[in-house]
Amino acid sequence: MTEVAEAAALILARMVPLPSAERPLSETTGAVLRQDVAAERDQPPFDRVTMDGIAINYSDWAQGSRRFRVIGTQGAGAPPLRVHEPGECVEIMTGAMLPDGTDTVIPVERLTREEETVIVEASADVSARQFVHPQGSDRVAGSRLLSTGRVIGPAEMAILASAGRPHVQVTEPPRIAVISTGDELVDVGEPIQPYQIRSSNDRAIEASLVRHCQARVTRVSLRDDPEVILEAIEKLHGENDALILSGGVSMGQYDFVPGVLERLGVELVFHRIEQRPGRPMWFGVSKASKPVFALPGNPVSTLVCLTRYVVPAIKHATGLQPEAIETARLAEAVDFAADLTYFLPVALSWNEAGAALATPRPTNTSGDFVSLAGTDGFVELPRGQALYREGTVARFFRW
Repeated sequence: MTEVAEAAALILARMVPLPSAERPLSETTGAVLRQDVAAERDQPPFDRVTMDGIAINYSDWAQGSRRFRVIGTQGAGAPPLRVHEPGECVEIMTGAMLPDGTDTVIPVERLTREEETVIVEASADVSARQFVHPQGSDRVAGSRLLSTGRVIGPAEMAILASAGRPHVQVTEPPRIAVISTGDELVDVGEPIQPYQIRSSNDRAIEASLVRHCQARVTRVSLRDDPEVILEAIEKLHGENDALILSGGVSMGQYDFVPGVLERLGVELVFHRIEQRPGRPMWFGVSKASKPVFALPGNPVSTLVCLTRYVVPAIKHATGLQPEAIETARLAEAVDFAADLTYFLPVALSWNEAGAALATPRPTNTSGDFVSLAGTDGFVELPRGQALYREGTVARFFRW
C-alpha cells in the first residue's frame, strides 16, 4: 500500500495544467491568474495630495510666510493649477495632483480663511513635502504588480483595474464529473425505501469543488452494474477534465469500479493508502492524461480523501501558487492504536498567545458524517504512534 505523502506526490506529478483563456475583467473574480501583470504607469501616476488643505511652495514657509493668497481651488481629477508668485497657494483636495510650483500641503485643520487669504495657525508644524504621496513611490511603470498563479480577489481586482487590464488570462473553470455508484442511493426529493439512503457524497463533493476550485460539476448516480458504469464513465471522460467516483472501490462483490477503470484503459497509479479513514482510495490516469479519483463510499472517508488529495490536485492543475501549510496543536491527548496515518476531525480555537488549538471531534464510524457538523477540518497524525500528547503539532486541513 501507499503512504500518505507518497500518494499526494504521485497525484500532483500526474496533474496536467488546465487550459486558460482571456476573459473580461468583470468575469474573473475567484479565478486563477495565468499571466504576469505589469504597471501601466507609475503608482501613483503623479505627486498625489493626501490631505484637504492648501498647497504651497515650502520656500515661502521657510522664509516666514504665514499668510497665503488663494489663487484657485483644485479637486481630484482636475489638471494642475500653477503658483506663479511668492505667497500664493492653491486650495487643494485629497487625491488631487500637486499643483505646479508647489511642493507641500498644509491641512485644512490648521487654517483660517479670510476671504481670499488663508492664515496658518501659529502652532502649525510644517515640513517640506508633507502630505504628498510622491509619483512612482509605490511602483514604477513596467514593474511587476501580480504574478501568475494568484487567485483574483478584491485586492487583485483593484490592481488589475489600476493596470488598465480590460481582459485577463485566467484558468478555465475545471469541468469535473462526480459519479456516485450504488443501488442504495436515492436523490433528494425522490421517494425512498427503508433499505435505501439519500445520496449525499455527490453533493458534498460538488460543494467543495465549487467552493475551492470554481469547478463546473456534473453529478451522476449509477446502479451497481459494471456495463452501466463503463458506458457512463466513457462518456463523461470525454466531456470533463477529471472524474471523481464515490463508492464501489473496495474489495466487495459489488465493488466494480477498479475493474471497469481497467477495462477503459485507465492506468492505475495506486490503490489503497496507509490511512484511516479512506484506506481504499484509488487513483489513476486515462490515456488522455485525465485524472480519475475513485474515493471510498463512506461519507467521512469521501470528504477526507477529497480534502487531502483531490482539491489540492485540482488547485495544482489550475496553476495556483502553492498554499501555506497550516498547523494546529492538539487541545487534548489522542489514542490511536492502528499503525496508520490518522485523519482526525477537529474544531479549531485559539489560545491567548494566538496558537491554533485543535479539539478532537472523532466520528462514531466513517459513515457518521453528521458528526462533522461544527468541525473545521481535520489534522493529520502520522503513523507509528499509539499516543499523541496534548500540544502535539499536526498539519491541519480545512474542509
